[in-house]
Amino acid sequence: MIRITVVIAAAVSLTAGNSVATLRLEAPFDELFQATVNPDRKVDGRLTEHGATIPVKVSVRGHTSRRESECAFPKLKLVRPDGTRLKIGTHCGEETGSHLTEKYGRLPNERSPWREAAVYRILDALGVPALQAQAARVTYIYPDGHSLERNAFLVEDDDDAAMRMGGTKSLDPSEFTTADRLFATTDSARLAFGQALVGNFDWCVKFFDDDAYRCDAKNKLWNVIAVQMPDGKARPVMHDFDVSGIVTGSHRWFPSVFNVNFVESRSPREVEVIAQVQRTRSLFAREVLDATRQRFVAKKSDAYRALQDASVDTEGRTIARDYLDAFFKAIETDEQFYRPVVVSRGILPRADADAASAAVCPTLGAIPVGTPVTQPVETRNGYAKVVVLDALWHWATPKHCAPIKTGPVWIPTGAIGRDYPAR
Repeated sequence: MIRITVVIAAAVSLTAGNSVATLRLEAPFDELFQATVNPDRKVDGRLTEHGATIPVKVSVRGHTSRRESECAFPKLKLVRPDGTRLKIGTHCGEETGSHLTEKYGRLPNERSPWREAAVYRILDALGVPALQAQAARVTYIYPDGHSLERNAFLVEDDDDAAMRMGGTKSLDPSEFTTADRLFATTDSARLAFGQALVGNFDWCVKFFDDDAYRCDAKNKLWNVIAVQMPDGKARPVMHDFDVSGIVTGSHRWFPSVFNVNFVESRSPREVEVIAQVQRTRSLFAREVLDATRQRFVAKKSDAYRALQDASVDTEGRTIARDYLDAFFKAIETDEQFYRPVVVSRGILPRADADAASAAVCPTLGAIPVGTPVTQPVETRNGYAKVVVLDALWHWATPKHCAPIKTGPVWIPTGAIGRDYPAR
């Protein structure tokens, strides 16, 4: 059970659980949002809960959400006179239905905040280090007196999380090197599996020097907090799930990365989960993988209970259950987890069952070892016809390889195996 306490006044605190915090925030929001190009802009405001009111400094936070094309009502940060900080995950916008923002694919309405709060509760139930959060109902009061009451959620400050975990500070991303140098392997594995569970692709941790999956030399740490510990090591903390599949229900970019035909259900949610679950096989030794799987499975009932108890809309609960179902199906058995992958180097996908046939997208190179494939649809001449899952983002945007995204290809039968990583 999450236990977050954020003191906002001498006799007032916010204690997370199944309850929904009720707040009133007064500030010149129009003035603040017009100045989102200035990340340091702060305005004076007043925060009220249970009749107690304190002055606060209000600013906009977030990376892409502060852009006007994304959120008309972006995320907020409040700072009280003594320096205590509180982050608010807002409703982003006033859209209806399941429409997502064009650029980054957010759900810009008030269903999103409570869904995201539920994600934090699920991760807490599974023992995955994450910020602490609580669903909230906030009334925003403008200077002219008109008000806006919307769902929101309250989020723990990064440095507060560091102190809670016994750390000294949250590392600036520029200070981060690689996970194999700074993180314990068990923490790294829990992080990777946790991101798979929630269908989150808006994150990056460079696990080792040659790791190029959604990371580069400039960005080695993205949307993951690295808490520096007294021994010089660090611990990863998950946060920021507003564009995760478990919150939005879908990803606009899906067809440009994954082939929905990889699973019989043709469920994009199941494909997304499998993709990140399978990527862990290229990151960790078998004993780490199996121990991590066992820890998650042991807390399976706790995860579903956390979802059931969370304040979330009916559709959001269904979406979250889809991701949980897909995740546990993907890790519970060796048959599902150690599914067929490409185990040989230098393998080019081909258009037909013939070594002389045309290679598929040859300029993009060979299939990376560890790339999942389906059971053969057909075998002929020592080749297998399979659907490839681009779990390692080898053919992802801006690259383009339509045959990998839309249909099966042929690869040598001997290049396929399940013993990866090797026993």
